[in-house]
Amino acid sequence: MSTPRKLRIAAINFLNPAPLMWDFEHAPRAAELATRYSLHPTTPSACAAELDAGKADIGLIPVATYASIPDLAIVPGCAIASLHRVRSILLVVKRGNDHPDDKAECLRAVRTIAADTSSRSSLAYAQVLFRKFLGSNPTFLQHPPNLEQMLQSADAALLIGDPALLALQARDQIEARAGQKYLWLDLAEEWNSRTGLPWVAAFWAVRKDAPANSNIPAAQLIHDLQRSRDNGLAHIEDLVQEWEPRIGLPGEVIRHYLTVNIHYVLDAQCIAALNLFYRYAAECGALPAAPPLLFLEQ
Repeated sequence: MSTPRKLRIAAINFLNPAPLMWDFEHAPRAAELATRYSLHPTTPSACAAELDAGKADIGLIPVATYASIPDLAIVPGCAIASLHRVRSILLVVKRGNDHPDDKAECLRAVRTIAADTSSRSSLAYAQVLFRKFLGSNPTFLQHPPNLEQMLQSADAALLIGDPALLALQARDQIEARAGQKYLWLDLAEEWNSRTGLPWVAAFWAVRKDAPANSNIPAAQLIHDLQRSRDNGLAHIEDLVQEWEPRIGLPGEVIRHYLTVNIHYVLDAQCIAALNLFYRYAAECGALPAAPPLLFLEQ
């Protein structure tokens, strides 16, 4: 019998996927999983690029990627989503002089947005917000994820991931240094308030031919990823202890983020949200038309 080829996994090296990755990074299951998978942590955009180029078989991909990479199947069950407020996708807006406390007026005045473009999905959600819901079309300017520098060169800033969490934690100090108050908007909350559906950021996707080429059954792959998620959610306190010194956020902030802000199950509501997001994103030109959702079958 031939030795099965390992499946190559591109994973996102942020705080929010940490529960999904638990078994791959911790005993006792890490050693067993290493016989079936090789793991490569990377950024969201690089994760998608590796999957597209065939350098990875499985990727924790930003949802926008599904609209542009052919021959992908979604692994059922796991997601990075939020049911209300996510805290790690921020749109920070300068307040206008005429109506500084009017959220709608502040948003209508936005003409330029400095964007951390490491996640195409966050960019697409922001474009849907402005083009579909607000009827405007600001220019997005690529910028490294430094909020204070971003707001020096644009009317607003789009910040994602760990830099967004850190900026939100330092909100008072940032505003004190700037000598002004900003409008801090949670992009997941903006989506949810307008659609009534979860905001979905990422899911596991696999190249459709990968399980057969590796001799690892699809059912095994689905089981391994869902079990890792479940074990990660059962070890939140361990993750808090690991990430507190790594990211520099208080333990209670990390705990709340992993247990309240992030939703890790790709359920029916999340699937409905994905279908609506792809429709809106295509209608406003944020993304090409996405293929129908195709799930890996056991």
